[in-house]
Amino acid sequence: MRRSFKFLLRPTSRQADALRAMLQDHCDLYNAGLEHRREAWRRKAAVRYAGQAEDLKHIRAEDPEGQGRWSCSSQQATLRRLDRAFVNFYRRVKAGKKPGYPRFRSPARFDSVEWPRDGDGCKWDDHRKGATGKLRLQGIGYVRVHQHRPIPHGSLIKTITVKREAKRWFVIVSCDNVPAKPLPPTDSEVGIDLGVVSFLTTSDGAQISNPRFGAALAPRLQELRRAWSRTSKGSRRHNELGRRIGVVLGKSRNQRRDHAHKTALWLVRYHDFIAHEDMPTERLSLRPRKRPDGNGGYLRNNAWVKRGLNKAIRDTGWTMFLSILTAKAESAGRTIIAVDYAYTSRTCPTCGHAARENRLTQADFACVACGYSGHADVIGAINVLRAGLVLREAAQAAEREAASAAESPTRQQLNAS
Repeated sequence: MRRSFKFLLRPTSRQADALRAMLQDHCDLYNAGLEHRREAWRRKAAVRYAGQAEDLKHIRAEDPEGQGRWSCSSQQATLRRLDRAFVNFYRRVKAGKKPGYPRFRSPARFDSVEWPRDGDGCKWDDHRKGATGKLRLQGIGYVRVHQHRPIPHGSLIKTITVKREAKRWFVIVSCDNVPAKPLPPTDSEVGIDLGVVSFLTTSDGAQISNPRFGAALAPRLQELRRAWSRTSKGSRRHNELGRRIGVVLGKSRNQRRDHAHKTALWLVRYHDFIAHEDMPTERLSLRPRKRPDGNGGYLRNNAWVKRGLNKAIRDTGWTMFLSILTAKAESAGRTIIAVDYAYTSRTCPTCGHAARENRLTQADFACVACGYSGHADVIGAINVLRAGLVLREAAQAAEREAASAAESPTRQQLNAS
């Protein structure tokens, strides 16, 4: 399995200055590569990653005290990062989506540097004492790491990333071949329905309320943003308020991630099979389309109502939770299946009648065909579980058919015999 482990760095003041200088130089390299591509496009010339990587040795030779002091592999990773931005840009153009041309990065928006191999400009020292480890970085030296948990034995380190979050520094160690930790079987199957009012509802009737971390910190965030808008750009107070805003946003993000980890662990610990809705968060949180009225204006589309719903969807963090749940289920040896979310809370589990009229309110369900009633979220979770079991049976049947076809002799083998 591929897993990432995130640890807090504890650099000295001199090392923190060197880390900031490293980010600054990599940001300058990214912007220079972007400008190089823009100028080449104006001249109708083609520039790719290979050409820019070839020029890197000349850049390092001309600036030994600047770009030359850092790892060449990390600088190559920065150029590959720029190349991925252009690849994604052309992919979106081809798909007809909003293109999003790669932009120049300011030092405040360039927060990470990656090393593609352990031992090439960056060395992870796994011989820790207590909860303290070490990370050796070219141009900086050994940096203390608060290693609150060991990396599993036998894991292969693939990439190492140093990241800045507000005033703190972290190292992210991405490993392959991480051994699984199977949990004992429970013979339990569950379906989950995700929502905004209730974060999660299971087919057993259990409900987990939505903590709404972003909404709880919204007044403080609004106050800071209002004060920040009244400052002069580049001033000392402008930068300080921007840092405070980042701290508040980071706090809500950490609270949301912690809640997702605990909820996912609870599900994985007590259930062998988990079925969930495949929630397209990006599509569900889009703005409503404008509808022309034919007279040069637009019809009412209740955009102000959708705006509040979009904010609540983003605050819930469905995508983060489902990714964490999938990773924990894989590590624990559980089975997890995503099903289509359409009509799960409008379909009667007794007679199968699906209609919009079945859902009277956000929480009440009453089938207009057979009269069955219940909580809409619980009924949605039951339908998700049933759909997941059907998909699992279909997958198992396909595997059995493929295995039998591989074992049975082919016609050519029979003719040869």
